[in-house]
Amino acid sequence: MGVFGGVARRRAGASTRVLIVVQNIPLRYDRRVRNECRALLDAGYGVTVICPKDTADEPDEHVLDGVVVRSYQPPPATSGLVSYLVEFIVCWLRTARLSLRAARAEGFDVLQACNPPDTYWLLGLLWKVRGKRFVYDQHDLCPEVYEARFGKRGLLHRALLLLERATYATADRVVSPNPSYQEIALTRGKLPIGRTAVVMSSPDPELMKRGEAHPELRGGRDFLVCYIGIMGPQDGVDRLLDAAAHYVHVLGRRDTRFALLGYGDSLDDLRAQSTRLGLDEWVTFTGRVDQVELGRWLSTADIGVTPDPPCEFNHRSTMNKTLEYMAHAVPVVATDLRETMRCAGPAAEYVPDGDPVVMAKTIAALLDDPRRRAHMGAAGRQRIETELAWQLQATAYVDLYHGLLNANGTTNGGNQ
Repeated sequence: MGVFGGVARRRAGASTRVLIVVQNIPLRYDRRVRNECRALLDAGYGVTVICPKDTADEPDEHVLDGVVVRSYQPPPATSGLVSYLVEFIVCWLRTARLSLRAARAEGFDVLQACNPPDTYWLLGLLWKVRGKRFVYDQHDLCPEVYEARFGKRGLLHRALLLLERATYATADRVVSPNPSYQEIALTRGKLPIGRTAVVMSSPDPELMKRGEAHPELRGGRDFLVCYIGIMGPQDGVDRLLDAAAHYVHVLGRRDTRFALLGYGDSLDDLRAQSTRLGLDEWVTFTGRVDQVELGRWLSTADIGVTPDPPCEFNHRSTMNKTLEYMAHAVPVVATDLRETMRCAGPAAEYVPDGDPVVMAKTIAALLDDPRRRAHMGAAGRQRIETELAWQLQATAYVDLYHGLLNANGTTNGGNQ
């Protein structure tokens, strides 16, 4: 039997099955993919996910939310071009091996690859030779991420464009997280609109909502301001620290704890910046948190901040943190980014270009206006429950699969 040879066998009566590949985060932390898995399960599909392990002692195979999870030990976190290339190759090979194992154990009809990175088109192509379908769930615009991080284009930027183009060309369907990303798929990817669908990363309002507050998280202060998410050069957390410094040292406010929840390759630099700015008494870095811990912080928060600086990538991207603030009825202070303004609407106060001084003053004014905060929080929650509701996104997502499989003669009963 060749590397991708053989016909996958599965238990009798098993449903049509989807194999989802995620490289950049363990499944338990990936709210979007977990929601997608639930939508597929509710529609009668079986789901397997391949992803990195959360901890070294995590079982190679386990079940989460009814999903079979096959996880691998990721390479150690490093930096630099060569290290990134090694990471991509190692993760790709480990994912390919586990896709073989999944094919032999559960079987699957569709491979869904979630970027970043845009390297799994080749795996999709290899499985398409065996009669599988390939779905590209584009979480990020990798060429724009590169430009935002490094402030330039050049050879690597062109290479990322080629990888993205290859992924578009290989995919039977492309899932975009907002209309702006779909526009890229239609123009740069030259895809017909019928091969694309918009599925926003909206929180499920039944699963993500404000609960009981935990006053101890304020650390003895009157207010709690939160940031949640990745901490890279393009995420603007350094600007938030500058705003916190102005809030504390210039405005003279000592009444607020700033909690920064998340991780990323800028975390060490941000810790050093906090110390250098004399903010360690007011700023807390929690590291990566799961959904339960996230809920505790956001159920206590008075303001959530989206400080991402203006650039093409950020203007086009829907920030998960903004949607999660809104789901918890937390008013938002955000840079005036196009997609953020489209999603948040009246739930946010907008800071021109994310200016730290203006951000500090906006935070102070909003903390001093509890009625305004309550109104904004309610407006955000209403948007999550109505026009941005996950159920609308789940319907679009499952419809994409129904259309793909019905068009190719696969019904929800599986290929043996």
